[in-house]
Amino acid sequence: MPASITELILIRITGEDRPGLTASITEVLAQYDATVLDIGQADIHNSLSLGILFQTKEKHSGFIMKELLFKASSLGVTIRFYPVTPEEYEDWVKMQGKNRYILTVLGRKLSASQISATTKIIAEQGMNIDAIKRLTGRIPLDRQDPKTRACIEFSVRGNPSNRVKMQEQLMRLANELQMDFSFQEDNMYRRMRRLICFDMDSTLIETEVIDELAIRAGVGQQVKEITERAMRGEIDFTESFRERVALLKGLDETVMQEIAENLPITEGVERLMYVLKKYGYKIAILSGGFTFFGKYLQQKFGIDYVYANELEIVDGKLTGRYLGDVVDGKRKAELLQLIAQVEKVDIAQTIAVGDGANDLPMLGIAGLGIAFHAKPKVVANAKQSINTIGLDGVLYFLGFKDSYLNI
Repeated sequence: MPASITELILIRITGEDRPGLTASITEVLAQYDATVLDIGQADIHNSLSLGILFQTKEKHSGFIMKELLFKASSLGVTIRFYPVTPEEYEDWVKMQGKNRYILTVLGRKLSASQISATTKIIAEQGMNIDAIKRLTGRIPLDRQDPKTRACIEFSVRGNPSNRVKMQEQLMRLANELQMDFSFQEDNMYRRMRRLICFDMDSTLIETEVIDELAIRAGVGQQVKEITERAMRGEIDFTESFRERVALLKGLDETVMQEIAENLPITEGVERLMYVLKKYGYKIAILSGGFTFFGKYLQQKFGIDYVYANELEIVDGKLTGRYLGDVVDGKRKAELLQLIAQVEKVDIAQTIAVGDGANDLPMLGIAGLGIAFHAKPKVVANAKQSINTIGLDGVLYFLGFKDSYLNI
């Protein structure tokens, strides 16, 4: 046969991993000037799975397979050979044109039932899983830590047959099996997020500051009821804000410092802020709360921007009024866009995180909108949500692995 005829061969190698194994295998291919068309490797608890698709002249294929068998025997691994037809290879090339998505699943722990249910949804949508990666570190069996985290990232190829239905199925699954998820297009924007905007109350901190002020003013229950109705979207935010602030009239301003110094910081905030700053993200607080407390958090965590509401104070007392326009849902979305313009960041590179109905506008326009321990209306309208772990769960939606974080 003419020497120009070539063959396509896929090899799969399994066994105990060891340094130099990949080098030894590819060295054999190099001796016969083989062309590597695809290569992939996974290592799970020191158990190796290596796949290589290569092209070689037909006259060399027999020698290559013989030498690879000897090499595998000396390395103590198993090798299998699979011939690939040109038609099969072309079908694989065509798959490269299909959309790619990242489905991230996280929780305190992940069970086989959760993974099975998730992958079933992917299959029903006619999509294929290309790769599976664990983002969280391994947890010692004897550790009893209530704040453990488990996260798996699926790289998925194809086009969902019904994306709206898929989103609904994932949301329902998350609620039933106590897990969180994010489904994102795997594009350059997903890998180049640059600006992240947070709500403050019940997001960065585990309280609504206006409720804390109201307790000190002796109107705690009245204000709490109005706050809850506003966060559920039952009444207009600006109207509710005006009503609540009016009830604070006469409160001494020194109370604000005492509250600020004792703010209950949400689980994972310290870790999240450290990583975001380390990797160059711009960070903003866009809050329907108060500037005084936003500035306190800004100093504590090195936050770049704070936009919130200003309480009017006269002779050391709250007047029951506020200064300027209310930072409501519409204003939050406008501010996110404004900061993105100032920082020269494409809107697709932005992230918004919040819990209340007044956060929905900014969650909707951000490249990645995340509902965090949110009200039912917010979860129902958000594409991503975190309900099972702390705020540092955001890092996994951005693709960070624990091994990257070094903290």
